[in-house]
Amino acid sequence: MNKYISIIAVGLIMSYSCTSYGQSESKQAIGSQAQSVEIEIDLPENDPYFIESTTIHSHFGPSSITRNILQDTKGNIWLATWEGIIKYNPNYLPTGKGGFTNYTNKEGLKRFHVFAILEDRKGNIWFGTIGAGVYKYDGKSFTHFTTKDGLVYNGIGCFLEDKFGNIWIGTQNGLSKYDGSSFTNFTKKDGLISEDINSIIEDNSGQLWLGTRGATYLYDGKIFKEFTNKEGQPFTNVRSIIEDKNGNIWLGGNDGLWRYNGSTFTNLTKDFIGYIYEDSKRNIWTSSAVIGSNIWGLSRYDITSLQTGKITPTQIKVEEGMFFGITEDREGNIWLGTLKGVYRYDCVSFEDFKETK
Repeated sequence: MNKYISIIAVGLIMSYSCTSYGQSESKQAIGSQAQSVEIEIDLPENDPYFIESTTIHSHFGPSSITRNILQDTKGNIWLATWEGIIKYNPNYLPTGKGGFTNYTNKEGLKRFHVFAILEDRKGNIWFGTIGAGVYKYDGKSFTHFTTKDGLVYNGIGCFLEDKFGNIWIGTQNGLSKYDGSSFTNFTKKDGLISEDINSIIEDNSGQLWLGTRGATYLYDGKIFKEFTNKEGQPFTNVRSIIEDKNGNIWLGGNDGLWRYNGSTFTNLTKDFIGYIYEDSKRNIWTSSAVIGSNIWGLSRYDITSLQTGKITPTQIKVEEGMFFGITEDREGNIWLGTLKGVYRYDCVSFEDFKETK
């Protein structure tokens, strides 16, 4: 960990972020009337929000925040959790019953919770932590990248592999591009005014879309341009961006759920959106919070509804507490991350993999 960081010495206050250290991570908000100085701070070697366990192999899933989910090309389900990196193997036992392996415990990785996952075209799995940088897993061993290796910041929010094979890493303090040998970093001095990046995609034209805590940006390889609606208003605190199979851009966050077809904006809900996912049938799934409450829902916008223009979501699940990442497995099951682990939905019922069962 770096021992020296630049901060503003006057007007320092604390704020809280649910996409960083869950609901409890403190972040520094800087007052504008202040003078910059460099002081010495001992940064923690361990994550105070990491959920300790001794489990390596288990029939039961995680019981902590599961932030993102990915199925790799071999069929394994990878979970980014507050207990570390966890893999679900559907054929874990000879009987065919699945099981979970905690790789943070198994491989002795740093005790930091995991936030983002990506599988690249070579089959490497990338894991982004909050505070310990990035791990790349080639199926045999882990390679660790931090600011000492050139990464812009050690708190990771999202990944993207572009059409050239570069790995883009959205952090809480800027953007890094890894070309396989070195990092190129982008911060405020490059025009990225809001540096806390939640989501990043590459559209069909090769342009990058970045959803940040502040505004939403388009990057054409040269400049970052703020993306606004037809009234010129920014999309703020966008948590999730996707491009669907028809080329529409979906944005979800503080301003609700929006679909943009290149010329027309459609606002589908004003509820806070945490995640957007398109399944193999081109249905759109969202996790969202009812405004002014702690009630979260998993909803599905069916393709027939989207095609006819009479867009109405089907509410699949509602409960107290946050919902996070969504993914579909090869069997068509939908996986959903929650505050207390993971659900698998087979279009009839939910399984939570809890030990009580």
